[in-house]
Amino acid sequence: MSGREEAMESRKRAVVVILGLVVFALGIVAVTAATGGKDRSESGPRPGGPEAAAARGGGAIAMASPGSKGGGQASGASQPASRPGEVLAELAWGSGDSQLGRERPQEGNPEAPMSLAVSPLGDVVVLDQVNGRLVRLGPDGKVTGTLPITQQAPQDVAVAKDGTVLVLDRLRDKTVAIIDPYTGALKGDLPVQGEGIPNPGGITGTFVDGDSVYVEREHGALIRIGDLSGKADTTRPEIPGRPTRDGRAYVLARIIDGPSGRLLLNVVDRPSGQHRYTREYRLQFPLMFITLLDSDRAGILYLAVAGELPTGKASPATEPAVRLFCVEPLDGKVIGQTDLPLNTLPEETFRDFTVLDEGGVLYQYRTESGVSLRRADCR
Repeated sequence: MSGREEAMESRKRAVVVILGLVVFALGIVAVTAATGGKDRSESGPRPGGPEAAAARGGGAIAMASPGSKGGGQASGASQPASRPGEVLAELAWGSGDSQLGRERPQEGNPEAPMSLAVSPLGDVVVLDQVNGRLVRLGPDGKVTGTLPITQQAPQDVAVAKDGTVLVLDRLRDKTVAIIDPYTGALKGDLPVQGEGIPNPGGITGTFVDGDSVYVEREHGALIRIGDLSGKADTTRPEIPGRPTRDGRAYVLARIIDGPSGRLLLNVVDRPSGQHRYTREYRLQFPLMFITLLDSDRAGILYLAVAGELPTGKASPATEPAVRLFCVEPLDGKVIGQTDLPLNTLPEETFRDFTVLDEGGVLYQYRTESGVSLRRADCR
């Protein structure tokens, strides 16, 4: 492709992004005017591993009550506030082959494994930055090996369809490292700071879509920083949200009023760049932060939010937990939900949840003994 053709293609992508963002902005005005909501966002890692995301738009629906398949007002009391899920693996704290590192310094933030991801083959990759490595587990939960990492402050990990592993260091090296999954060799480093990312500390995730590598800017637009070969993209085009795995949409979510339990989900049609819908979900418990926004290979959306959920034991008793929703991608209808335990230990993490290609989620739950990797579903 010639330089002129590349420039024209870049301008076309920019127009699509701008149109999408204009639609988002108009939607926010509509929702705020109708409900009196306030726009709130999260930033940076925190105890419990938030993966806060952002969305903008209008239109409102009620969240399905527990056990229903969509529709109806949300109810927080008819199921337990924490279901453990199926245990895939139990890994003790330490530096051994089947252990994960934990650090509690006298000065500085305590740390546990920062992030996890699942490969298309079902292997689990855990970012064990305390021990300076990636730990790989097979689909049966057994540790199959480790890969070294050299970045100073890695926080997020993603896996491409061909198995290539990407690791984000937004604070010190300010790069996304591209690692060969078989040899552990460094294939390249993509700089994250530049056009669209003036402050790398505001990056809220790493994503790979086909051959493209993206970083997310403050829970909003994603900026393409390069490809899996390690070639940086000097044009740094943007897309208006996280790409779904079926290739059909971009998605964003935002808590608009935490105390009153109001949450937005925005979906943009990927082929056309047109706004598909925005839905407001009104939960009956206070919200703290979004822990997950992703899709499976079929396009089903998974949205999880941490909050003070009713225990169902004695009203108004509550406990910190995560509510996981499965959402129909075409219209935003809730098709299932479940409640899961929330990490409440002090260790700082970046992301505790990831979606499996075949459906369902995998998450890490920390105890004083170690890390429990668990599977769960909301359908």
